[in-house]
Amino acid sequence: MATLTALLNAVQILGKPSWREMLTYVAELHGRSTHPAQVPFLYPWEEIGPGYCYGPAFGHWDAIHAFLDTQFDEPEHARQQLLNYLSVQSEDGMLPGAVWMPRADDPSRRSPRWSNRTSHPPVWPMAAQAYADFAHDDGILARVYDPLIRQIHWFEQHRRAEPQGFYYSDILTFDWESGVDEGVRFKDVQPGPFACVDASAHMYLLYTAAEDWGARLGTTTGLYGAKAARLRAFIQRELFSEETGFFHDSWSVNHPDRRPMALEGMWPMVVGAATESQARRVIDENLLNPQRFFTAHPVSTVGVDEPDFELRMWRGPTWNSMTYWAAWGCLRYGRADAARLLLERALDRSAEQFGRTGTIWEFYHPEGGAPELLLRKPNTSHNTPCRDYLGHNPLIAMARLWQEAEE
Repeated sequence: MATLTALLNAVQILGKPSWREMLTYVAELHGRSTHPAQVPFLYPWEEIGPGYCYGPAFGHWDAIHAFLDTQFDEPEHARQQLLNYLSVQSEDGMLPGAVWMPRADDPSRRSPRWSNRTSHPPVWPMAAQAYADFAHDDGILARVYDPLIRQIHWFEQHRRAEPQGFYYSDILTFDWESGVDEGVRFKDVQPGPFACVDASAHMYLLYTAAEDWGARLGTTTGLYGAKAARLRAFIQRELFSEETGFFHDSWSVNHPDRRPMALEGMWPMVVGAATESQARRVIDENLLNPQRFFTAHPVSTVGVDEPDFELRMWRGPTWNSMTYWAAWGCLRYGRADAARLLLERALDRSAEQFGRTGTIWEFYHPEGGAPELLLRKPNTSHNTPCRDYLGHNPLIAMARLWQEAEE
């Protein structure tokens, strides 16, 4: 357990007064979730949250959301989490989804373990870039540039789709490499190495980061910029539906009968792979549309008018981390108005539930109802959202982004 004093002080003047008690609790929760350095980590490490039902665990995109929450006020803590995260990368470039740390009540967890087969959404370059820009320190980019290139090579070797784009292993093995467990996109899907909209967008992110960082470090060759351009053209041309104004997977984009309105279709807008007109349609016709994703607590993970919408984990409920990324994308395309609207509504609803329950929930009721009423995984013993779950609640970062959108 650690005390992140600067973070605690910062949240006292951050955002709306009605959020302060919740944000203070989140800052304290970051401290409670931080443990002394232990194998395989060189630095103190922050777990996904003390209430995570499978904890203690570190990694996945949960670690990146914690990084985003702490980077401005506790930059050394955030930097250490990024380096811990990359420290378990294998020689071939594979980054595991999560590191399961020892647990006294579980004989199978006497030592840290992780998968060498299933990766995760590689959103970490956006956090690293934000840190470098804030700290005016390209040194962090120099340190993580090689892991970035090795991860690109791993995805190119193991997740290249046919004929173009990239996929997550969900479509082959249903092991939720995408981070969206039991997502509706993969219901009754024909297995195959077909382009997934999120995996393709995330690879575009890796390519653009490699090109940009290479230029800053004096090592660029234009190779990754060219790959990014080809992938962007594919995403814009082949994964966007003029009918829905949204992005979809390659196997469903032209088939209305199997084209669910799943929030993962926002990722090309988030990473900058959409055209200006496509981004406007994603925002105005979908993210701000009450019949799609603009719920009382935005954004729902499945369109509310979708037949597959249900109050179960990634099939309808709201994950604050995804609201953060949606707002990030809105700002990228000059839509501060949309970003502010999404963030404020999500923070208001989160604060209301904190005032009622005194905890931070893994995911939230899209219509502002009680999180306790939501389902998690009906086929397991953990069928309600976890409490004190930091991994998908970058609420401090959301409040900061809300303020930036006003300026």
